[in-house]
Amino acid sequence: MMKQFCLSLLFVSSSLIADVEDHLKKVEEKSAMRTIRNIDFIYMINLDERPEKFALSLNQLGPYGIIPCRFPAVNGWKLSLETLNDVGLKFSPEMQGGFMGTCYLPNGNFEPSHEIIERPGQTYFCHCLSRGAIGIALSHISILQDAWNSGYETIWIMEDDIEVIRDPRMLSDYVDRLDDLVGEEGWDILFTDKDIRDQNGFHKTTYWAGRRPDFFLFSLANNYAMKKEISSDFYEVGARSGAHSMILRRSGIQKLLQFFQAHQIFFPYDMDYILPPGIKLFTLREDIVSNLPKAASDNGGPNYVKNL
Repeated sequence: MMKQFCLSLLFVSSSLIADVEDHLKKVEEKSAMRTIRNIDFIYMINLDERPEKFALSLNQLGPYGIIPCRFPAVNGWKLSLETLNDVGLKFSPEMQGGFMGTCYLPNGNFEPSHEIIERPGQTYFCHCLSRGAIGIALSHISILQDAWNSGYETIWIMEDDIEVIRDPRMLSDYVDRLDDLVGEEGWDILFTDKDIRDQNGFHKTTYWAGRRPDFFLFSLANNYAMKKEISSDFYEVGARSGAHSMILRRSGIQKLLQFFQAHQIFFPYDMDYILPPGIKLFTLREDIVSNLPKAASDNGGPNYVKNL
């Protein structure tokens, strides 16, 4: 009973209205997708301004008969000030502020303002969160909502900066093996690689969670430092970085949607997806589909403009 009470204190709801839902993007065209066994649907996030990145990804997946549904990404650099302030975390007096955050104000081209989180009613994001990263988060959440509405049990979401290391059709067998190990309801997310890779191709492991004004008592939620070998194929982890290639069960889709409906966007997506209490994360021990080191990125700025 005490543990349940403490867990009830873990979240402080930022809003009674799920403002993020009002700004999700619909998946309009789904006919071209070709999937693999154990995966109901495959999505790939790709900016309209980056057709070359989608083409590169298709060239890698096509030889295996895999064609993801292209989701035209939410371009964060084109979001209105109203949208930014709707989807971010609205600070209220019961939250824990006193540390640096970033907000967007109606001055000039609403450039980011970096300040101490302390003003009730102000929308904040984590320090230096870019508009590009906000668009990425909205893209992922939009896909989660589409998958939930479509009744999918298992989906595969990729971003357009992947590198195919081994035959992706092997993932069907890995889903079977994970089901056998922990049960079909024993996992929420399976990442298709061991860990995110840095610019030089080296894996980088995450053992922590960031600080949110509406989220505290971390130790009662998830063990973010956990990295447990559960077989020769899998690790169970408490945290990791990267959203470039991840398989989600319906249970994971539900946990993430409930989290963002209640708590809005604050961190980059790959720092928020570890936070729902009890979310069960697994990684492969060998890379199958990973991130592409030194891939072109529009996260920190609209770099696609240089290529237009």
